[in-house]
Parts: sequence; C-alpha cells; structure tokens
Amino acid sequence: MLSKLYSVTLEGIEGIICEVEVHITRGGFEKSLIVGLPDTAVKESIERVQSAITNSGFSYPKTKCVVNLAPADVKKAGPAFDLPIALGFLLGQGAITCDCEKDFVIVGELALDGRIRPVHGVLSMAMAAAEKGFKKMIVPLENAAEAAVVNSLEIYGSGSLAQTAAFLSGRLLLEPTNINIDDIFSQAAVYDVDFADVKGQESVKRALTITAAGGHNILMIGPPGAGKTMLAKRLATILPPLGLAESLETTQIYSSAGLLDAGKSLMATRPVRTPHHSASGVALVGGGTNPKCGELSLAHNGILFLDEFAEFPRNVLEMIRQPLEERKSVVSRAKGTITFPANFMLVAATNPCPCGFFGSAQKRCKCTPNQIERYMAKLSGPLLDRIDIHIEVPTVSFSKLRSEQSSYDSATIRQQVTAARQAQQKRFGENKTTTNATMTHRLVSKFCQLDQTAEMVLKNAMAEFGLSARAHDKICKVARTIADLEEKENVSAEHIAEAVSYRKLDRSL
Repeated sequence: MLSKLYSVTLEGIEGIICEVEVHITRGGFEKSLIVGLPDTAVKESIERVQSAITNSGFSYPKTKCVVNLAPADVKKAGPAFDLPIALGFLLGQGAITCDCEKDFVIVGELALDGRIRPVHGVLSMAMAAAEKGFKKMIVPLENAAEAAVVNSLEIYGSGSLAQTAAFLSGRLLLEPTNINIDDIFSQAAVYDVDFADVKGQESVKRALTITAAGGHNILMIGPPGAGKTMLAKRLATILPPLGLAESLETTQIYSSAGLLDAGKSLMATRPVRTPHHSASGVALVGGGTNPKCGELSLAHNGILFLDEFAEFPRNVLEMIRQPLEERKSVVSRAKGTITFPANFMLVAATNPCPCGFFGSAQKRCKCTPNQIERYMAKLSGPLLDRIDIHIEVPTVSFSKLRSEQSSYDSATIRQQVTAARQAQQKRFGENKTTTNATMTHRLVSKFCQLDQTAEMVLKNAMAEFGLSARAHDKICKVARTIADLEEKENVSAEHIAEAVSYRKLDRSL
C-alpha cells in the first residue's frame, strides 16, 4: 500500500515542503530503502523508525518498503523526517486510519522508545508551511511555542509517536498551542548593563550614539583598559527595540543553527556576537559541506563585535568586506549557492600598536615605528573605507573613574536614537533602505544636499586627507545622521566637520 504525508527540509534557513511517500510491497524480505537525495541522518532514520514503531506497540512491516522524499533533486538533511516516515509506515499497513493526514505538515526526530525529540529550524519550517497554504502542523512538544509564532497555522505539539498516531486517528484530542507575542517582548527585552555604568568617554558615547542612530559601522582605537569592550557591550541597549519582522528573521537564523534557547519562541533582543580573533573565515562568513550560517548572519539585525581587530588574520578580515557592503553573506559550493542575511552593525576595537600604548599619556610605548606600521597595515584601506566612524578611546583619568556624576543612561539615549530612526523611516518611505548607513550613492545625493559652506568643508577634507569616493559617501551619511539627531532638515557645515573628525585612520595614513 501507498501512503503520503508532508514534511519540510531546510536549505540554508529557508524551508522547502517535501512529500513523504511510503510504499509497502506484499512480498520480499529486503531492507527498507529511502530515496530522494537523503543525507546520512535521513538514511539512518529507518533504524530509528523501526525501533520507535516496535516500542510504541505497533508492528513493523516485514516486507520490502520504499520511502521517497520529493522533490527528488533537493538535498534532504537532518532527522526531522523520522516522524512522518514512521506515520507513513503505520498508515501504509493499516495500523492506523486517517483521512486528514494530507492536511498536516509533520516534523520530528524519533527516539528509539518512540519519544519525539526537538529539531532545528522549526520556525522556518512553519513559515514555509504557511506560505504553501497549509493550516495545521505537528511538531515536537519542545518546538510548539516556537512554531506557534506563525499565527496562521494551528500548531499541535506531540511528545511521542503513539500520541501522534492516536491524535491523527481521532482517538486523542490535542489542543493547538497559542502564545502571546507582546508578553514575550515585554518579558525578554531587558538588559543587565547600562550606559550610565561608563565613566567619562563622552566623545566615544557621542560617536556610539551616532552609530546607533544611523546603523553605522564603528572602529574604536585605544590602549588596553580604556573601556572599548565595556562600551561595545552597552551599544545594544541604546538601539531601537526589535520589530516583529526583524525578530522573525533573527529567530529563523538561530533556530536553523540550533542556537535558540530551549523553551524560547522568539529572539526579543538584538543579538550581539563576539567571535574570538582566532576564528576562521568559515566561522565568520559561513560554509561547510552542508553550508551553515556564520557569525555575520548570527549578528543579523544586531551587532558583530570584533575585539582585537588587528589580531584577526588579514585574509579573514578581507572576507567580511563584501557582506559589509551588500548586507548578506553568499556561500558558494559546487552543489549550489546559498545566501544568508547579514544586515549587522560592525563594532571593532583595536590597540594602536602591538604593545597597545602608542600615543598614551599613561605608559610609554615600546614598539618601533616599523612594528606600529606593520600592525596597523593589517587593516587594509578598502576595509577601513567600509567603516563609517573611527574614534579614539583614551584612558580614563582617576578623577573621572571616582566621580559620582551620573551620565546619560541607556533609556535616555535610546529615545534620541529611536527618534532619529523614525525620521529616517519617514524620509525613505517604502524604499528598502531603512537607515542612513544603507543609503545608496543616489540616495546620498538626494538626501545629503549641502550648502556652499558645507560643500567647501567637505572639499577641503577630501583634498587634505586624500579620501576615497566611498569615504566621501560615508562622511555624508554620518553627517545626515548627526543632523537627524539634532532634528535638522538640512546637513550643515558643522555636521560635515564632525563627520570628518570621525575618519581618524584616514587622517593617519
């Protein structure tokens, strides 16, 4: 007999609906076979399915069985096909009867005793099912809250094969899983750190406020202990809250990578990724035999913090240039090309020299001029061009460290940043551009028009520092953000001058 159900496989972070066809023949004792480009985990599902069926009180067919996963030209990976394959066997041999199996999309990994284990990427799977017009989905109990984010689907969480079989045959009632998205955001969107913790560094706080308001990339240069890491960790607290669309995109990535915390439905706060400087190019950009997303994509809609920036291998740093520009990470392999979203803010921190104290008033630098030049040469001109703001982070004096004077807290700064972001959204309208940092050259020309004085300031800076065309656009974008923070319609000479002051490394070259 032939039975057919529906399941989902992942390609990158996108779900693809698959048909699971199970054909049970009348004779022969050959081993069951899975076809349709299965990977090793899918091929091994036969052994798990056989044990799960037997230990759930059903009989496994003793004749030849063929399982076909369609479309046959799409690679099937992971253990999520276990549950639909097992149910296909039960339907095919008449162990259970059901007229509604074609209404469901079913995913789940089986334990040998018949329990259903959670799988990765359930949110992407649910979104794919909803897009194809399905109305119901059966998922592992632990994944039910995650899948229920897609409110156009009825999500049924099941804990075992026997429970699922009883539900499909009408002998057991399962209630759909429901969640309150507003409650998730209100409970989870809380930070343990605050900008008020940082003493001094007012100029750096100003630069980070501009960074957050316009979605810019920033490089902080300063000696060890100046507070670069402390400042970077607090940047997320002044960014606008995640919107639902952004949260879904980010959750898709973390779910597919298996990094979504147990029992968590949504990513309610912006991600902050801090890979070590020994990380490989594949770890940052993504890749592998079955391509997976890297740190750039895990920082989507959030922050990628690269501490000890100049300690990263130069070839690794060069790999992030294109994603910085295009806001996506493209992984090309012989089997095909997969694109992962990578719209993140780069926050980098570096020492000014190998010992870290070049230019410091606190300690004497021990490095030779050649050592300093070689150290900073690891950061190529094209890479620095893609970083909007370069800011020096000086050592904080003792008096400021001990000062009781309170600084602006994160909530106050976030209000300024949010107001600036709202001005940008109003300006760009339905355009795909959402922040000043993502403006194209054409939009820069349209929205960053300069008066004669501002034009002269920019012209002199370009000539004096030998700035590139890309640096020209970066200055205009940052100046536009400064004007937005001041609620000014036009970009003035003061805004251009401040933006030029944030090109420290261009002036040092």
